[in-house]
Amino acid sequence: MHPGGFFSCIVEECSRVAVLTRPRAFKGCSRVVAAPDGPNRGGLRGRDIRPGKALFIILQAAGLLLLAGCRPEPVTEMQEPATGLFPIVLQTDWFPQAEHGGFYQAAARGFFRNEGLDVEILPGGPGAMIKHKVTRGQAHFAMNRSDDVVVAIDRGLPLIMVFAVMQRDPQALMMHPSQAVAGFRELDGRTVIASPGLNWIPVIERQYSIRLNIQPHTYGLTHFLKDESLVQQCFVTSEPYYVRQHGVDPVVLMLADSGYEPYHVVFANREFADEAPDRVAAFARASLRGWADYLEGDPTAAHKVIMARNPNMTPEFLEFSRRTMIEQNLVTGDPSKGDELGRIDPGRLQTEIDRLREFGMIDEPLLVEEVVVPSLYRE
Repeated sequence: MHPGGFFSCIVEECSRVAVLTRPRAFKGCSRVVAAPDGPNRGGLRGRDIRPGKALFIILQAAGLLLLAGCRPEPVTEMQEPATGLFPIVLQTDWFPQAEHGGFYQAAARGFFRNEGLDVEILPGGPGAMIKHKVTRGQAHFAMNRSDDVVVAIDRGLPLIMVFAVMQRDPQALMMHPSQAVAGFRELDGRTVIASPGLNWIPVIERQYSIRLNIQPHTYGLTHFLKDESLVQQCFVTSEPYYVRQHGVDPVVLMLADSGYEPYHVVFANREFADEAPDRVAAFARASLRGWADYLEGDPTAAHKVIMARNPNMTPEFLEFSRRTMIEQNLVTGDPSKGDELGRIDPGRLQTEIDRLREFGMIDEPLLVEEVVVPSLYRE
């Protein structure tokens, strides 16, 4: 992996964001339009939400204003500390874990500091309001799925994707061996423990002409372990490890194998990307260097920080998650398909955007150049 090579021209290209990608939203509190963050790592959308969209926007706007004052200081006005390093805030999508390992590695190994940045990594979790924080300038960058970010942009949030953290979606459905199925079509009528509102639910249902009985996620494994008929949404890097600790070897169906393949991305406040392209480029370079080092080198530096910040993490579990990311090429993707650390393929993302519109999940016919920093979509 060569993170520097992919981003060798990002400074030049980032400077074109202001010209090529204008925000669909506003600045200030007169027209706050916010998209919700789902409780499980950033879900966005319900199945039949469009009739109540106006009320939805008003309620989300109210939540956004509760999170911050009407006109907070934008992130671009943060002052450099005495060290001369520029302060950056990264909002992650969950509690500290191996899926954030590259960022913690970059921080622990001094890669951010080498780029002139003092990066604070904030944990996520239920109710973290990730996109709200970036919209209001309380974080410069955050993590989420690309489909969630596209929906948020369609709804007017001033966001833009910067680079891919994972080429392959780690989300999956796990089943007991006695009730396992070979494909998604066979899930018709099955009860699935999942977070209502996640985009993959209506996509899978419409693509395979099936109906899933969604049982709200409780962020535990008790119901799944007690009832072999249940299917549960999971991250292939996480829940299967704990299920095996209880004597069950689950069958896992990767959502990416359905043909619907959103990236996991880092996205930014669009105003910040417009006004500070060199710092966006520096953050991207250091982050991808951290990911390459975490996956190919010694992950100890990152794991020490993660375990200090999240007591639920153990060396064994972190190594399981890291090994799964490596074995399944979640971060690096498939080089034979043109995948590369950090890269967002324009054709693949445009297909994703078009499918979201086809299924009525976005209103506007968005183009890749409207949602991604230009250096990441050019051929």
